[in-house]
Amino acid sequence: MTARIVLLVTSPRLPAGLLTAAAWDVVRQHPVLTGADSELTTAVRQAGAEVTVVDGPATQPLLDAVATHGTVVWLAGPAGDEALARELGLRLARQPGLAEMELMYGSWDPPGARLLDAVAVLDRLASPGGDPWKRAQTHRSLAGYLLEESYEAYDAISADDTDALREELGDVLLQVVLHARLAEELPEDERWTIDDVAGGLVDKMIRRNPHVFAGAEAGTLEEITENWERIKRAEKARHSVLDGVALSQPALALATQILGRAARRGIEVPPPLADTQVDAEARLGASLLATVAAAREAGIDPEAALRRATLAYAEAIRQAEPPPPPASSR
Repeated sequence: MTARIVLLVTSPRLPAGLLTAAAWDVVRQHPVLTGADSELTTAVRQAGAEVTVVDGPATQPLLDAVATHGTVVWLAGPAGDEALARELGLRLARQPGLAEMELMYGSWDPPGARLLDAVAVLDRLASPGGDPWKRAQTHRSLAGYLLEESYEAYDAISADDTDALREELGDVLLQVVLHARLAEELPEDERWTIDDVAGGLVDKMIRRNPHVFAGAEAGTLEEITENWERIKRAEKARHSVLDGVALSQPALALATQILGRAARRGIEVPPPLADTQVDAEARLGASLLATVAAAREAGIDPEAALRRATLAYAEAIRQAEPPPPPASSR
């Protein structure tokens, strides 16, 4: 029988005893060596397997064990023990008669598993002994950062820079996870966790997409949107078409959303006339609101239109600026 060293790699993000049937078979049937005790080694021992912790370099102990037992298992640590695999691979390449090396995955990360790392890192930073700045924050003190990071993600989208978007979404995610971690410190009757955030999102998506999760008729995009809004209204039990509008959003976007909400419900309230207002600020506000209403009627996003014009104006300013003085040489 061919001598065999099985490098058993597992996901550190899954419960310790969650291994494939093939992995359980190999650890029950053959000696297991590993670099350190862990929850996984405890689970393997409790299942009746023999586990030996190797203190120091592991290549020679593995070769000694495989010479005695024919097949031996190396239970890799959380990082996968790539250095050992590389060293062992080079040794067996020089001396192929010693053993064959097999890589076996006992468990692997499901999609989204690195989110668990993000939660663990933020928990460490916001716990005693972590980062004093993060521990000193509140939901209110962080509010501006959430807006700032969202705007930077928006900029990346506008620039069609998907690499930058990936990074900026990470910064947005940091804010979400940090807010959730801080919420764990609230009084008992108020606290919530990142799992409450994710669970609420999952439940909402399932409720509002019955054409995907409940076998409902899909229909057109317009019908799906209307069904979403109908379910949302039933969930929120709102009394006004404007309930739920984020009043802290930029004024152009706020005006656009309010006009759109009213139009969807067939509510016709003409905007105020500029010349009927009593002061200059009110007249300007009414004029801007009328401009937003006209843009909406024309199918134009006023926020995007003003942004485009402003950025073009900024570029004109750059072109009109005098060139910087030449650097002085010494």
